[in-house]
Amino acid sequence: MKISPSTKGLIISLITVLLAFGIYFLFLAKKNYYLVDNPTENTYYFKVNNGEENIITAGQKVEVDLNKGKNMIKVFDDQKKMLYDSGFVVNKNRGLLNIAHQDYYINEQFYGYGLNKDSLITARKNTNIDGKLYVNSPLKFNKLYTDKFYYNIDEDYDQVIKNVQKIESRTKIFRKADFLKYYKEYYQF
Repeated sequence: MKISPSTKGLIISLITVLLAFGIYFLFLAKKNYYLVDNPTENTYYFKVNNGEENIITAGQKVEVDLNKGKNMIKVFDDQKKMLYDSGFVVNKNRGLLNIAHQDYYINEQFYGYGLNKDSLITARKNTNIDGKLYVNSPLKFNKLYTDKFYYNIDEDYDQVIKNVQKIESRTKIFRKADFLKYYKEYYQF
Protein backbone atom coordinates (compact mmCIF):
# COMPACT_ATOMS: atom_id res chain seq x y z
CA MET A 1 0.00 0.00 0.00
CA LYS A 2 1.38 3.34 -1.03
CA ILE A 3 1.05 6.33 1.31
CA SER A 4 0.30 9.66 -0.31
CA PRO A 5 2.50 12.71 0.43
CA SER A 6 -0.33 14.43 2.33
CA THR A 7 -0.80 11.37 4.55
CA LYS A 8 2.95 11.27 5.24
CA GLY A 9 2.81 14.94 6.20
CA LEU A 10 -0.12 14.30 8.54
CA ILE A 11 1.68 11.36 10.19
CA ILE A 12 4.89 13.38 10.62
CA SER A 13 3.00 16.35 12.13
CA LEU A 14 1.11 14.06 14.55
CA ILE A 15 4.35 12.40 15.65
CA THR A 16 5.94 15.85 16.13
CA VAL A 17 3.00 17.07 18.24
CA LEU A 18 3.06 13.92 20.39
CA LEU A 19 6.81 14.23 20.84
CA ALA A 20 6.48 17.90 21.85
CA PHE A 21 3.80 17.07 24.43
CA GLY A 22 5.88 14.17 25.71
CA ILE A 23 8.94 16.39 26.20
CA TYR A 24 6.82 19.03 27.90
CA PHE A 25 5.17 16.66 30.37
CA LEU A 26 8.37 14.72 31.11
CA PHE A 27 10.82 17.61 31.47
CA LEU A 28 9.16 21.02 31.48
CA ALA A 29 5.79 20.74 33.21
CA LYS A 30 5.72 22.16 36.71
CA LYS A 31 4.37 19.61 39.16
CA ASN A 32 1.95 20.80 41.82
CA TYR A 33 2.31 19.38 45.34
CA TYR A 34 2.22 20.30 49.01
CA LEU A 35 5.18 19.93 51.35
CA VAL A 36 5.54 19.57 55.09
CA ASP A 37 8.99 20.88 56.03
CA ASN A 38 11.13 20.50 59.13
CA PRO A 39 14.36 22.55 59.06
CA THR A 40 14.99 21.93 62.79
CA GLU A 41 16.92 19.18 64.59
CA ASN A 42 13.68 17.83 66.11
CA THR A 43 11.49 14.95 65.04
CA TYR A 44 7.74 15.47 64.67
CA TYR A 45 4.72 13.27 64.12
CA PHE A 46 1.70 14.70 62.34
CA LYS A 47 -1.73 13.79 60.99
CA VAL A 48 -3.35 15.72 58.15
CA ASN A 49 -7.16 15.69 58.02
CA ASN A 50 -7.29 12.82 60.56
CA GLY A 51 -5.44 10.56 58.11
CA GLU A 52 -2.56 8.25 58.86
CA GLU A 53 0.23 9.34 61.18
CA ASN A 54 3.41 10.56 59.45
CA ILE A 55 6.87 11.16 60.83
CA ILE A 56 9.24 13.91 59.75
CA THR A 57 12.81 13.92 61.01
CA ALA A 58 15.43 16.67 61.19
CA GLY A 59 15.93 18.54 57.93
CA GLN A 60 13.37 16.44 56.06
CA LYS A 61 10.52 17.48 53.77
CA VAL A 62 7.53 15.26 53.01
CA GLU A 63 4.89 15.52 50.28
CA VAL A 64 1.31 15.36 51.56
CA ASP A 65 -2.14 15.32 49.99
CA LEU A 66 -4.31 18.32 50.83
CA ASN A 67 -7.76 19.35 49.72
CA LYS A 68 -8.62 22.80 48.46
CA GLY A 69 -10.47 24.63 51.21
CA LYS A 70 -10.22 23.95 54.93
CA ASN A 71 -7.74 21.34 56.19
CA MET A 72 -6.68 20.22 59.67
CA ILE A 73 -3.32 19.16 61.08
CA LYS A 74 -2.32 17.66 64.43
CA VAL A 75 1.36 17.92 65.32
CA PHE A 76 3.11 15.84 68.00
CA ASP A 77 6.65 15.94 69.37
CA ASP A 78 9.04 12.97 69.36
CA GLN A 79 7.36 11.64 72.56
CA LYS A 80 3.99 11.77 70.71
CA LYS A 81 2.74 14.53 73.00
CA MET A 82 0.40 16.84 71.08
CA LEU A 83 1.94 20.24 70.37
CA TYR A 84 -1.05 21.74 68.56
CA ASP A 85 -4.15 21.02 66.55
CA SER A 86 -4.79 23.65 63.91
CA GLY A 87 -6.72 24.41 60.75
CA PHE A 88 -5.62 26.18 57.58
CA VAL A 89 -7.11 27.05 54.21
CA VAL A 90 -5.65 25.86 50.90
CA ASN A 91 -6.33 28.08 47.88
CA LYS A 92 -3.70 27.02 45.34
CA ASN A 93 -2.23 23.82 43.88
CA ARG A 94 1.02 24.07 45.82
CA GLY A 95 1.92 25.06 49.36
CA LEU A 96 4.20 24.65 52.36
CA LEU A 97 3.29 23.52 55.87
CA ASN A 98 5.71 24.94 58.42
CA ILE A 99 4.96 22.65 61.37
CA ALA A 100 7.97 23.86 63.37
CA HIS A 101 7.05 27.57 62.86
CA GLN A 102 10.58 28.38 61.68
CA ASP A 103 11.58 31.43 59.63
CA TYR A 104 11.27 31.22 55.85
CA TYR A 105 11.77 33.95 53.28
CA ILE A 106 9.82 34.46 50.08
CA ASN A 107 12.00 36.16 47.47
CA GLU A 108 11.00 37.60 44.10
CA GLN A 109 13.30 37.31 41.09
CA PHE A 110 12.80 39.30 37.89
CA TYR A 111 13.14 38.04 34.31
CA GLY A 112 13.13 39.85 31.00
CA TYR A 113 15.21 41.02 28.07
CA GLY A 114 17.16 44.26 28.61
CA LEU A 115 16.12 44.24 32.24
CA ASN A 116 17.92 46.59 34.62
CA LYS A 117 17.47 44.26 37.54
CA ASP A 118 19.68 46.28 39.88
CA SER A 119 17.43 49.34 39.66
CA LEU A 120 14.31 47.22 40.23
CA ILE A 121 15.82 45.49 43.23
CA THR A 122 17.34 48.55 44.90
CA ALA A 123 14.12 50.56 44.47
CA ARG A 124 12.39 48.15 46.84
CA LYS A 125 12.54 48.25 50.64
CA ASN A 126 15.23 46.47 52.60
CA THR A 127 14.46 43.63 55.02
CA ASN A 128 16.29 43.29 58.32
CA ILE A 129 17.45 39.73 59.00
CA ASP A 130 19.50 39.22 62.15
CA GLY A 131 20.57 42.90 62.22
CA LYS A 132 21.67 43.03 58.57
CA LEU A 133 19.74 44.72 55.74
CA TYR A 134 18.86 42.67 52.65
CA VAL A 135 17.68 44.27 49.39
CA ASN A 136 14.70 43.22 47.23
CA SER A 137 12.28 43.12 50.16
CA PRO A 138 12.18 39.38 50.90
CA LEU A 139 9.05 38.53 52.90
CA LYS A 140 9.47 36.74 56.22
CA PHE A 141 7.09 33.85 56.86
CA ASN A 142 6.84 31.80 60.07
CA LYS A 143 3.17 30.80 60.30
CA LEU A 144 1.72 27.33 59.73
CA TYR A 145 0.83 27.44 56.03
CA THR A 146 1.50 29.49 52.92
CA ASP A 147 0.87 29.18 49.22
CA LYS A 148 2.09 32.67 48.25
CA PHE A 149 5.01 31.49 46.13
CA TYR A 150 5.69 29.94 42.74
CA TYR A 151 8.75 27.77 43.47
CA ASN A 152 8.82 25.54 46.54
CA ILE A 153 11.87 25.01 48.77
CA ASP A 154 13.04 22.02 46.73
CA GLU A 155 12.82 23.78 43.34
CA ASP A 156 15.20 26.22 41.65
CA TYR A 157 14.43 29.39 39.77
CA ASP A 158 14.20 29.06 35.98
CA GLN A 159 17.57 29.44 34.29
CA VAL A 160 16.02 30.31 30.93
CA ILE A 161 13.99 33.42 30.15
CA LYS A 162 10.71 32.14 28.72
CA ASN A 163 9.15 35.38 27.46
CA VAL A 164 11.64 38.01 26.35
CA GLN A 165 8.97 40.55 25.34
CA LYS A 166 8.06 41.64 28.86
CA ILE A 167 9.41 41.77 32.38
CA GLU A 168 8.15 38.98 34.62
CA SER A 169 8.87 37.89 38.15
CA ARG A 170 8.65 34.62 40.06
CA THR A 171 8.64 34.05 43.81
CA LYS A 172 10.40 31.27 45.66
CA ILE A 173 10.23 30.24 49.29
CA PHE A 174 13.51 29.48 51.09
CA ARG A 175 14.44 28.15 54.48
CA LYS A 176 16.24 30.94 56.31
CA ALA A 177 19.73 29.39 56.01
CA ASP A 178 19.15 28.57 52.33
CA PHE A 179 17.98 32.11 51.64
CA LEU A 180 21.09 33.64 53.24
CA LYS A 181 23.29 31.33 51.14
CA TYR A 182 21.33 32.13 47.95
CA TYR A 183 21.46 35.87 48.68
CA LYS A 184 25.24 35.80 49.12
CA GLU A 185 25.70 33.99 45.79
CA TYR A 186 23.09 35.83 43.71
CA TYR A 187 23.20 39.45 44.91
CA GLN A 188 26.71 40.67 44.20
CA PHE A 189 26.84 44.46 44.41
